[in-house]
Amino acid sequence: MKNSENHTIRVAIVDDHKVLVDGLEQCINNSGIAQVIDREYSIAGCRLMLQRCSPEVLLLDVALSDGNSIEFCPEICRMYPDVHILMLTSYAESAVINRALTAGAQGYILKNSLSDEIIEGIQVVARGERYLCDEAKELFKKDTSKPIMLTNREREVLSLIIEGYSCREISEKIFLSFETVHDYFKYLRIKLDVKNTASMVRKAIEQKLV
Repeated sequence: MKNSENHTIRVAIVDDHKVLVDGLEQCINNSGIAQVIDREYSIAGCRLMLQRCSPEVLLLDVALSDGNSIEFCPEICRMYPDVHILMLTSYAESAVINRALTAGAQGYILKNSLSDEIIEGIQVVARGERYLCDEAKELFKKDTSKPIMLTNREREVLSLIIEGYSCREISEKIFLSFETVHDYFKYLRIKLDVKNTASMVRKAIEQKLV
């Protein structure tokens, strides 16, 4: 796969799963289309990274360890208008896709997408156009005003959060790794569109989600 314009797209990756970042970097660098010029693992790290380098495309995970990157998008767009944001996440939810695009992201791609889709997404957003992977396109067509829907496992974790259990305690109680439960915490905050655990508990009780 060659870049017909003979221009290598500069890409930066921000995701807190280092193994995934390693795989993405290899995929991108081998494409002949783009090159990873930097990588970080948090919103704080991303801020520093954008001060030291100028990516054309920023692959940005929706939920990072230190915050919701959808809320970070307007800041990036304001301070670095030439950076094109491509959200890359395992979180498939139509309302979240809508919030990301509204916040300034130009693309949304799921982590289970094929490598060709990832490279295509990088090319499209680098041109300043919108890109949604095939699965995200189908999700985006759905009514974003529908009630919040939780999976059985999300409901189970949320119930334990409401009862006051910590991430570590939930991990031990339902026999999942700490990292997996931590991801549930992050994704529930995104899904409920809240900033912290206290707000999540309040909204869950108000909307009778458990």
